[in-house]
Amino acid sequence: LYFYFSYVKFLFLMFINQKIIRLLIFAFCFNIFSSIAQTNEDIPLNNLVINEVPKGISPLLFEDFLGNEITLKNYMGKLVVINFWATWCAPCKKEMPSLDILSQDRKFQNLKIFAVNMETPNTQKTKKFFSELNIKNLEIYFDKNLNFVKEFKLRGVPTTILINKDGNEFGRIIGEVDFQDEKFLKWLLKYD
Repeated sequence: LYFYFSYVKFLFLMFINQKIIRLLIFAFCFNIFSSIAQTNEDIPLNNLVINEVPKGISPLLFEDFLGNEITLKNYMGKLVVINFWATWCAPCKKEMPSLDILSQDRKFQNLKIFAVNMETPNTQKTKKFFSELNIKNLEIYFDKNLNFVKEFKLRGVPTTILINKDGNEFGRIIGEVDFQDEKFLKWLLKYD
């Protein structure tokens, strides 16, 4: 009989302990997920990846429309937006006009945008692409040696890399974006 009561007492204590353990697990998970949700409130786009610690980048060389070499190290102190695109890319066509408007936004004092074509350099084809979309302000750049692909491990277009004034990548947009989205503009202004 004593054994029976000890066994029941043991089962009762195990049942209580399981409830306490479940409650603790629930509280822990709730705390984790609510903090993640709070962090994401600051992210204005669902395809924007923000680096917790900005990543240093190499002094990359690429070319302007005339074939002159350009290096990113000359743009320290600027908020740099590098948009990678191709003439065959439908999402690139859709987002390019809003990027053109962003390039002229007077709220930004230190913004430099590079629209980098990722195809074999073809000035006629890229100029026609810009002309058909009525792009007036952006300049065309090329990466014929695929330096950006190697440095940023690009997987497709459009992709936009965001570089802070210290010359470090602090975020990237994977896929199409409306560069005139109010939440995005307000967020990006913090880095200007």
